[in-house]
Amino acid sequence: MIIDTLDNIEFYKTINNDIYEGLKFIKNADPEIELGVYPLTDTAKAVVMEYETKVENDFGYEAHKYVIDVQYCIKGTELIPWANLNLLTPNTEYNVEKDFTFYNKIERQGEVVIGNNVFAVFFPQDGHAPVYANGEPGYIKKIVIKVKVQ
Repeated sequence: MIIDTLDNIEFYKTINNDIYEGLKFIKNADPEIELGVYPLTDTAKAVVMEYETKVENDFGYEAHKYVIDVQYCIKGTELIPWANLNLLTPNTEYNVEKDFTFYNKIERQGEVVIGNNVFAVFFPQDGHAPVYANGEPGYIKKIVIKVKVQ
């Protein structure tokens, strides 16, 4: 997992072009951007969504086999617990179409609050538990960059 601020996006140009293009999209996005999917490169897309955060999510952790998630709240903030995939036990079958597995809740190894210039990058080995409120539950608008990996 990477936690960083949008002030440092130029650094990612030398590491991964898809992540870099995603971070540029996030930094330049208008908070009023329409919900939906925005293609960025042949192997990356932005997904703009909105929802109400909760005191606790209903599904535990999630992880992806073939996607890196870059997550940022363009409106509001969200607390995302993290745990290494090796410590997690699946509670659903792998969903091939949507590339995710849900895992049981365990004590978090770490957490990040995204939004207010802070983003997080979750790799396939990073179990992450979105939808948690940072304080009181409330509305967020979020951009998730989906970067394909082999």
